[in-house]
Amino acid sequence: MGIIKFGGKIEKINANSLSYSEFVDKYMSSNQPVILTGLMNDWRACKDWVLTQTLNSHNEQVPNLQYFSTNFGNSKVQVADCGTREFTDQKRDEMSVNEFIDHWLPVSTDECSEKGKPLLYLKDWHFVKEYPEYVAYKTPLFFADDWLNIYLNSYQMHKDNGTGQEDNDICCSDYRFVYMGAKGTWTPLHADVFRSYSWSANVCGKKKWVFLPPSQSHLVFDRNGKNCIYNIFDDIDETKFPGFNKTIWFECTQEKDEIIFVPSGWYHQVHNMEDTISINHNWFNSYNLSWVWDLLLRDYIEAKEYIADIKDICDDFEGLCQRNLAANTGMNFYGFFLFISRFVLANIVHLNHLYRDHGEKGWNISPVARNFSLNISSIRKIALQMKSVGALFGNRDFFDLRECLDDSDFRKLCIGLGRTYGLIHRQENLGYDTKYISLLDFGDSCPQICTPEDLVEFIDNAISRLSIISTEENSLLRATV
Repeated sequence: MGIIKFGGKIEKINANSLSYSEFVDKYMSSNQPVILTGLMNDWRACKDWVLTQTLNSHNEQVPNLQYFSTNFGNSKVQVADCGTREFTDQKRDEMSVNEFIDHWLPVSTDECSEKGKPLLYLKDWHFVKEYPEYVAYKTPLFFADDWLNIYLNSYQMHKDNGTGQEDNDICCSDYRFVYMGAKGTWTPLHADVFRSYSWSANVCGKKKWVFLPPSQSHLVFDRNGKNCIYNIFDDIDETKFPGFNKTIWFECTQEKDEIIFVPSGWYHQVHNMEDTISINHNWFNSYNLSWVWDLLLRDYIEAKEYIADIKDICDDFEGLCQRNLAANTGMNFYGFFLFISRFVLANIVHLNHLYRDHGEKGWNISPVARNFSLNISSIRKIALQMKSVGALFGNRDFFDLRECLDDSDFRKLCIGLGRTYGLIHRQENLGYDTKYISLLDFGDSCPQICTPEDLVEFIDNAISRLSIISTEENSLLRATV
């Protein structure tokens, strides 16, 4: 086994003593992990999914597997074999919840190893999407600014460019999951999808987390920077991974009814110390959008290099690169650009609404207006970065702003965005009335956007025309030109 040095602890804090702005400043914008308590007291999942048993004269709470079998047993789920590696992850199979529980119930972890039976871990169950009427939990306010899942309530992340058909094999319906596993199940070392934030709530059981800060992530890759260590508790070949012994890890134990916030780019490995059920979300917003773009650009460069030898004989080399990027990363430049274009338009619509409702005096310094302004500014910066590397240069597929305003899916996105920031900033009913959406005036701006340069121009014209951002915020937007 390699030398594992632990040099940091994850802070644990009662969420009731923390304001939203304090969470943003101390953890989200500074990209620091934290364990939060006191957020799960009224969750239905904590009642329905947990069974109290008396063992050795004391009460112990365990997963209520019979409840899952009775109510959700026919659901098809992904199950990982924790003892079998397949490429960079554990081998996965699809089975019903009933089949998974039938495997779990008769045997303990020790019996699994003695009988050679695989130790199975149910992962990435899209429970909310499958059972929308069953409200298992309420997303805590600290994690509500979730652009990814708000967007996926209306759209899919990837569309196969050139065919116009959505590719269901690549796109994902949402990033809200349930995990279930016996004591001893685990997840290999990884950084989260899209380099998103994540939060993980323990409904039942106990987890051990081991974290590596982003500044050290290069130390867990091989000499070529291609392959990552799979299990930090294995014997690590120092000649293959020469930086591993320089790593300094953070560790923590997450108990029942605790939620851990996992920031962007922190590699982590997780072990279930007891039979465990958890609820996990992946998400991103203005504070970590740059992480998403940086990953896409890096993976695009790798995808392009990998097939460089067929460039001269391929009729649509760039299209092939983008399809491979979507298959490997979960989205490509086209899907990401559509995402930020729709999102920036929704934010501008809401600013326009605030301006029309509240007039010119003082409205633009309200917390909700500043939040929309921050969102627009972050998207503008990413669009400028995309422009600087020639992303989507020569793209002929356009995004029509006027058509988008009349689209029912876009209206749904606007309503979801309004509800979110109304909740965060305690401004009720923000964005529930959709009649104002079609009132947005584009002036002389072209309503069709093909490239990041077009998007920057649209943002600048919309802000200037409506005069809806304070001088300070307007300067912030223009500072990145």
